[in-house]
Amino acid sequence: MSTVLPSRLAALTRLRCAIFQTSYNPTGIRTGAKYLRKRLRGPSMVQYYPQQLNLAKIARQYPELELVNEVEEQRLQDIEDRKKRGKGAPKKAKNENESRRMGKRR
Repeated sequence: MSTVLPSRLAALTRLRCAIFQTSYNPTGIRTGAKYLRKRLRGPSMVQYYPQQLNLAKIARQYPELELVNEVEEQRLQDIEDRKKRGKGAPKKAKNENESRRMGKRR
């Protein structure tokens, strides 16, 4: 019985990949083809979770309803109270001389 040449086996593998539409990978390098063939999860996950109501968007769309976002109002009130106590965010520098970073570099 004669042995089959490696070049003939490689040609056979290449032909098999062309017929069955698989990728020809003679060296066995990891390609991730298994995961690329998988069905995407994103669309089904988006359908699973219901759409969230965005009160700010609705209030902007229909100003005649005069809706009030109580959570946002409370947040703004808290920020104002913190500023009165001196605990608010620092003012932004208008130029480089007012910047705190410039003082540290000198």
